[in-house]
Amino acid sequence: MNRLNIFLLIVVMGCALSVVNATNQQRQIFIQLQRAQSQEHQLQQDYAQLQYQQSALSRTSRIEQIATDSLKMQPVTTGRTQYLTLAPGAATAADAPVPTSAPPQGAATTPARRGAAR
Repeated sequence: MNRLNIFLLIVVMGCALSVVNATNQQRQIFIQLQRAQSQEHQLQQDYAQLQYQQSALSRTSRIEQIATDSLKMQPVTTGRTQYLTLAPGAATAADAPVPTSAPPQGAATTPARRGAAR
C-alpha cells in the first residue's frame, strides 16, 4: 500500500507541474498577443497619419505654390507663347506624327464602320 501511495503522489506532483507549465505558457502567449495588438494599433495610427500627410502634400494649391516659388514657374499667357516654324527644306507637316484619338462626339462614321458596329 505504501508503494501505491508514493506512485500516486508522484503522478499528482507531475500533473501539478504540468498545470503550472501550461499556465506559464498561456501567460507568455497572452503577453505576445497583447504586444502584437498594441503594435497593430500603433501601425494603424501611423498609416492614418501618413494618409493625411499625403493628401495635404498633394493638394493642387500647394503644388502650384511650390512651382512658382521654388522652380520660378509662371502660368502660360498668350503674350508669352512662342510658336515654332519649320525652316525651308526642313521636315514637312506630312512627316509629323498623326494623333490617334477617338473621333469627336457626333462625327459621321463611314459605311464600313457602321456595318462593323451592327
